[in-house]
Amino acid sequence: MTEILFYHLTERTLDQVLPGLVEKSLQRDWKVVVQAGSEERVAVLDSLLWTYRDESFLPHGSVRDGTESFQPVWLTTDEDNPNNAHIRFLVDGAQLDDGSPYARLVYMFDGHDNSAVEHARTRWKFHKEQDGVEQTYWQQNANGGWEKKA
Repeated sequence: MTEILFYHLTERTLDQVLPGLVEKSLQRDWKVVVQAGSEERVAVLDSLLWTYRDESFLPHGSVRDGTESFQPVWLTTDEDNPNNAHIRFLVDGAQLDDGSPYARLVYMFDGHDNSAVEHARTRWKFHKEQDGVEQTYWQQNANGGWEKKA
């Protein structure tokens, strides 16, 4: 069964939150795919994962780097899963209709962007109609932590 999580960003930005979630996924020995809505966003995420902390980085690659199957984190705009990831983060309006290859799909959306919120609602309804899917909705609290709302 694929678990689908919706992360409603209200207090901290995607760039502040995503590296920590990717890091936690890698600590579970999960491979990761991050699907962005544009190549420009992939380039920004590529830079972010190398520099988000002075003392560490998150090893990753994209189509520019090759060696897809060896990458613990794969950045893409496509629906590919060349590293056989366990978890897929969908950001900036990215979507995936078939989440069955994954243990977890995570839609992350900016709560201050009405079109992003509407897109998340549409995806919630879409996945709700699928068999073998469990959905949860998480919203940031004032401290930037996550509270389960549904």
